[in-house]
Amino acid sequence: MTGDFSPDQKRYLEGFVSGVQAVRGARGAPGFGGAAPFGGAAKAVASPAPAQPTPSGPDAIHLAAMARQEAAGKKLSPQEKAKRDEHPFDAYARLKGLAAENKFAKATDDFRIRFHGLFYVGPTQDSYMCRLRIHNGILKAWQFRGVADLAEQYGGGYCHVTTRANLQAREIGAADGIAFIEGLVDLGLTSKGSGADNIRNVTGTPTAGIDPQELVDTRPYAREWHHHILNDRSLYGLPRKFNVAFDGAGRIAALEETNDIGFQAVDVLDGHGLKPGIWWRLALGGITGHRDFARDTGVVVPLPDAIKVADAIVRVFIASGDRTDRNKARLKYVLDAWGFDTFLEEVEKLLGAKLVRAPAEAVAPRPESDRLAHIGAHPQKQPGLNWIGVSLNLGRMDCEQMRALAALSERLGDGDIRLTVWQNLLISGVRDEDVAEAEGKIAEIGLATSASNVRAGLVACTGNRGCKFSAADTKGFADMIATHIDGIGLTVDTPINIHATGCHNSCAQHYIGDIGLIGARVPVGEEDTVDGFNVLVGGGFGTDATIGRELVTEVKGEDCPAVVEKMLRGYLARRASPEESFAAFTRRHEIDALKSIFELEETA
Repeated sequence: MTGDFSPDQKRYLEGFVSGVQAVRGARGAPGFGGAAPFGGAAKAVASPAPAQPTPSGPDAIHLAAMARQEAAGKKLSPQEKAKRDEHPFDAYARLKGLAAENKFAKATDDFRIRFHGLFYVGPTQDSYMCRLRIHNGILKAWQFRGVADLAEQYGGGYCHVTTRANLQAREIGAADGIAFIEGLVDLGLTSKGSGADNIRNVTGTPTAGIDPQELVDTRPYAREWHHHILNDRSLYGLPRKFNVAFDGAGRIAALEETNDIGFQAVDVLDGHGLKPGIWWRLALGGITGHRDFARDTGVVVPLPDAIKVADAIVRVFIASGDRTDRNKARLKYVLDAWGFDTFLEEVEKLLGAKLVRAPAEAVAPRPESDRLAHIGAHPQKQPGLNWIGVSLNLGRMDCEQMRALAALSERLGDGDIRLTVWQNLLISGVRDEDVAEAEGKIAEIGLATSASNVRAGLVACTGNRGCKFSAADTKGFADMIATHIDGIGLTVDTPINIHATGCHNSCAQHYIGDIGLIGARVPVGEEDTVDGFNVLVGGGFGTDATIGRELVTEVKGEDCPAVVEKMLRGYLARRASPEESFAAFTRRHEIDALKSIFELEETA
């Protein structure tokens, strides 16, 4: 590993190591080079100690980055110091000891245990939440059943499908967190690295391998990246979390443009000096909570090279990301500071080869996604087979429903459970003649295979029922909105997405919704506040990617159903044609005009 460092990096490391040794020596603690073993007294020496070796191994790249920033006079964040003091993976036995004592990991240890997929979510819930990592969002029915069993034994008896096509279990007790994550391993699953400063669950097209319009089956690429991460400790403990997605151009969007790295399957045309056929187009820097989509780099990547390119990008980020300011530690801020060209040059240095550039005209337009293809029965590319999209109430399923879905997948489907970023799941491989029976069985367990356009496009984060950062009960009020709109019989005949998120971390990506809601504390009286939202309009994703604009602020949660009703009625009454989308309608009006159309002047 030391051969990978520049002279400046080596100098910073040497200074860093010397400083650590001096501090540890003053405390009688062993350093990198060793000291008195097992707490024994250090022996006095008459001559200076020999120079300690430069750290090597998988943590060295992170220690070097920390050392450089300290050498530049910066102060590391507490999380960076925690990683340096005790790597979270090395803390596992100690964290397991806390479980044996029925104690939650709190403070710095709460940060460390997130490397293992457990999150202490107090004070909203005095319990752990466990987030899995499921490559491409696809798992086997027997694994899905096993997760249900674990959630019932150790948790609250339910799970949520997340906005990263993943599963979360909640209400896990202090004594049961480790048992839960070890139970996942017994199922061939894991939660390792699903939280904190790590590469999160890798997403892909949920209909990969079965989609009639896909350009690429994303499953093998997501799987390879998943295992690449799991088996390389140096890819943990980044400056901040990191998201990667593969979109194969299927009918259900993977929202790759909201990720730090988005691999987009594209068809490169003949006549541009490149081999024609399917490549990955590389997009970088997505973080919609900070009002930015991943931007096209102009780079196209041969399909087999995606993993090594992703690895190089992550390593440049590890070396260069800000470890002092958590608010500006994501990849976007390196790109903003350096520019894309400089960043890609560093990636090329690690790769030892130039990346391939393609002009925009060399790439054929990508197939459009279908905003309703995640709900109901849809034909697969395999003749006579279908996927069935199951509508979940903002991602929630109880364990009995999970077991019933697993059994249905095994009996009438192909045994796969496919999770989507739209907080629902698909059962694939259902024969034409079995679709009606499958839909009936799904209805019998209290779920549905059809939904209004409002309900189908509804997305919400956990909210303040289970997240201390949220300013509002996002799931509760989002459900109220859909229930109200459906209850009054207001039909919206075009796809519409309503995204409710509780804080500026934007787990529900409020900026990309046709209507976006972000939690806010709304003053009532002189000293009190209630749950509420600021409301945005005009967001979009895919080829329609747009950051929404703020429409009104400080709307009480209880008033949101009526406010959304006014917005939808105004749109339906004033749209230019039946085909005009809500987002397009709002984008051709100024905010003041929209307030008038929606009769919202008094809300602002």
